[in-house]
Amino acid sequence: MASKTFSKSFFAFYHFIRWRLGNPQGQHDHRRSTSTTPTYAEIIEGCPLASKDDQLRNQVLLLDIEGGLLRSQSFFPYFILVAIEAGSFLRGLILLCLYPLLSCLTQEAQSRVMVMVCFLGLREEEVTRVARVTLPKHFLEDIGKEGLDVVRGFKRVVGFSRMIPRVMVEDFLKEYLGLEMVVGREVKLVRGRYVGLLEVEGEIRLQMDELEGTEMVGFGSSSSYFRHNHNQLFTCCKEVYLVTPEQKKQWSTLPRDQYPRPLIFHDGRLTFRPTPQATLAMFMWLPLSVPLTVLRTLIFVNLPYSISLSIGSASGVTTRVINAPISSNGNANHGALTQPNPRGRLYVCNHRTLLDPVYISVMLNKKVSAVTYSVSRVSELLSPIQTTRLTRNRDEDRRRMEHSLQKGDLVICPEGTTCREPYLLRFSPLFVELIDEVYPVALTNWSNMFYGTSTGRSKYTDHFYYFMNPHPAYVVEFMDRMPTSVVINGRRCESYEVANMVQGEIGRVLGFEPTKLTRKDKYMILAGNEGIVDTKQ
Repeated sequence: MASKTFSKSFFAFYHFIRWRLGNPQGQHDHRRSTSTTPTYAEIIEGCPLASKDDQLRNQVLLLDIEGGLLRSQSFFPYFILVAIEAGSFLRGLILLCLYPLLSCLTQEAQSRVMVMVCFLGLREEEVTRVARVTLPKHFLEDIGKEGLDVVRGFKRVVGFSRMIPRVMVEDFLKEYLGLEMVVGREVKLVRGRYVGLLEVEGEIRLQMDELEGTEMVGFGSSSSYFRHNHNQLFTCCKEVYLVTPEQKKQWSTLPRDQYPRPLIFHDGRLTFRPTPQATLAMFMWLPLSVPLTVLRTLIFVNLPYSISLSIGSASGVTTRVINAPISSNGNANHGALTQPNPRGRLYVCNHRTLLDPVYISVMLNKKVSAVTYSVSRVSELLSPIQTTRLTRNRDEDRRRMEHSLQKGDLVICPEGTTCREPYLLRFSPLFVELIDEVYPVALTNWSNMFYGTSTGRSKYTDHFYYFMNPHPAYVVEFMDRMPTSVVINGRRCESYEVANMVQGEIGRVLGFEPTKLTRKDKYMILAGNEGIVDTKQ
């Protein structure tokens, strides 16, 4: 109790001294009572427990994003994500080379330098897209559970960001956390392109003028409150709750199942949090990854399946098969595969990357064909298996798939697009109408540096990025065959119901959650289009 009393007294005294020294006579910016006597916010150490105090819950929370929500003290990863994803690897390398200099500067100067390097010359839509589809994943991984509990305790929350430009955080805070308003510093634009200049900090206070007269409670970090004059932004608050750096170090990572909104779709190439050390490792790996990617591609495209898997494994590609239909000596393990069938077998799998049908073909040790939709010409030319392009015309697509089944085994991904996270998109029911039984295949993969999927203009490089990973891994699990004609309680199930059953079984095996989302939903969210790729690429 004595230490808490001392801390409160110290914070109040420090606040008073900073106010007296930092504000000349006549230029004070504080709340005034009717008697024109200046009043100051009460400093309270710890987190506000609004969930246990109805009076506190009904007030507006003024949230310091960097100090009261994010666990990390470094904002370098967010800036370099913008530099690489909206710009290029060269821009990211320049920012990384400047990191030793940045570490010697104040946080204000760091922010200005990083904004200059990351934003200069970029179009506004490029940055806003990265902020909408790439940064949310990394913000969610950096949120402190304790900080989010504070946000959830208030009915109305206004967030402000002093070091990270507003364009980088606004979409995430509004869409995932439901903040009423986000204020922050702007990066100057000229004719739709950023010039790399950060507006003055006073702009934040001007944005907050519309909140004047609102009863508010502040929440942030004591280090930023005293070090960066955050106290001027909290002058409209009656009480300000502050956590110390030592307390923030004890904050726990937010579990996935407690995300305020499920993270199903996201874009961007980097799978890891790009800290300076991790980013340096990536750039050191890049010169080695290019020739290795070419070697791995040649192995899978040109060599026989019987040896490509072993040689690929020697190059760092990990593959694991469960319930393999073909044993190591080439004999069939499942009796069903040895039964004569005038038509080919239909393998139905979830979609992780463009290599899904190739891995199934390798595990079967025979050529199969696959159906594709809106895949680049480069991907089709490099495919070691035959591909059949779909048109999204139901009758024509059915005819093409039936024709492929007449010639041999066929692999189909009913989701129609890839999903990185442990979710399954809705299965298109057309495959149910093609054949009497299907062979479900559950797929999962890991990439420790680059994602092998994208929704941008460079989709033709997807499989190259997958093979650029130091140790890419695939797990292929063959499941028991399922009939497409199902009768329940005397009623024959519709094709969409059977498709949902197949989706549910694959989800059960993988531990993935089935959804009703479609390919169109994904591309409208991430790319603002319906996912039609230029086939000339």
